[in-house]
Amino acid sequence: MPADLERLFDLYADPRVWGPDPLSRHDDPGQTERMIGNWRAAWERDGLGMWTAWAGDEFVGIGGCFVRCGVAWNLGFRLRPAYWGRGYAQEVSAAAISAAHRRRAELPITAYLLEGNDQSLRAVERTGLSRVWRGPDAGNPDAAAIRLLYSDQPLSPGALKALTEV
Repeated sequence: MPADLERLFDLYADPRVWGPDPLSRHDDPGQTERMIGNWRAAWERDGLGMWTAWAGDEFVGIGGCFVRCGVAWNLGFRLRPAYWGRGYAQEVSAAAISAAHRRRAELPITAYLLEGNDQSLRAVERTGLSRVWRGPDAGNPDAAAIRLLYSDQPLSPGALKALTEV
């Protein structure tokens, strides 16, 4: 595997990273390869997407923003456990939000997380985003799973519907 694919697969396969959301964990490098393809498509389509984060020569994780459902930027970050609680989620998020505003300021910035993912919840709230929706996690086979949607501004009914029914 190329170095980035190997690093990203290791991150996305790590059960510690996916504790609150085990369904998103990768168990095959092909999943990671498809994800990278989706990231590249976002960069081509939106001029922005996910990127790798580094501390010197050390791979920290990933972060960035991409346009979701054509109605909002989606903020995301995923860090290696050794870097949790050290401010990297805030640093990556601030850079992603700034880049998204420069690219298409008219779109709201949003973030999705599963209820119970307290570490990500704290990081998202520190960005200034506020919860705008709480409800069932569409497509999740766990009927009890609750998805939270955060935004930097109120969402139109159409945007809220598009973002919560995917």
